[in-house]
Amino acid sequence: MTKAIITDLNRCVGCLACSVACKAVNNVPIGNYWNKVVRVGPNPIPGGSGQFPDVYMYFLPIGCQHCQNPECVKACPTEASHVAEDGSIQIDKEKCIGCQFCVMACPYGVRYLNEEEKVVEKCTLCEQKLLQGELPQCVSQCGGNARWVGDTEEGLDSYMGSFDSADKQRKMTEFLEPFEESDIYHLPNVGNDPAFSFILRDHHWEGGDE
Repeated sequence: MTKAIITDLNRCVGCLACSVACKAVNNVPIGNYWNKVVRVGPNPIPGGSGQFPDVYMYFLPIGCQHCQNPECVKACPTEASHVAEDGSIQIDKEKCIGCQFCVMACPYGVRYLNEEEKVVEKCTLCEQKLLQGELPQCVSQCGGNARWVGDTEEGLDSYMGSFDSADKQRKMTEFLEPFEESDIYHLPNVGNDPAFSFILRDHHWEGGDE
């Protein structure tokens, strides 16, 4: 089992609700982020005029990718960074000595040292909510229904989202506009095998690998 999030970038409007909700529910310190949304573009479309409408732009949420072969876990001398039973990457704060080896090992720069507690923090995939059968906060608060959580080993049909007005949970494969396997991308893979993925249709991906 490997819990992960997939984000439909064609539906993301860059409202930052996922980032704000994450900071609020997880008490993330000012100046730090577990989920940061960056804007890619506007950039000219190759072969186009270089002017609108021949440009593209999208918003890319970046946080811990809960890798299947995590470099942070390899670098941790105390086993504070570890792979949990659900496949997510967690930090045991009681074991963390604040050495920041994991921070340096992470290829995405999404870990930081909590200056007050002197321990490293990052996205936990809202472990406390998943254990109670709830959704990660960034998924439940996504107004564009762009974020979905599921199990990479069970396939795309396992990805679920927020609830509609009739209190029925949305299923990604039934809700989203059609997409192909070639529309699914990952951040750069340097041997760490990121579990999170992104859907982007008819655009030029600049995040990393397909």
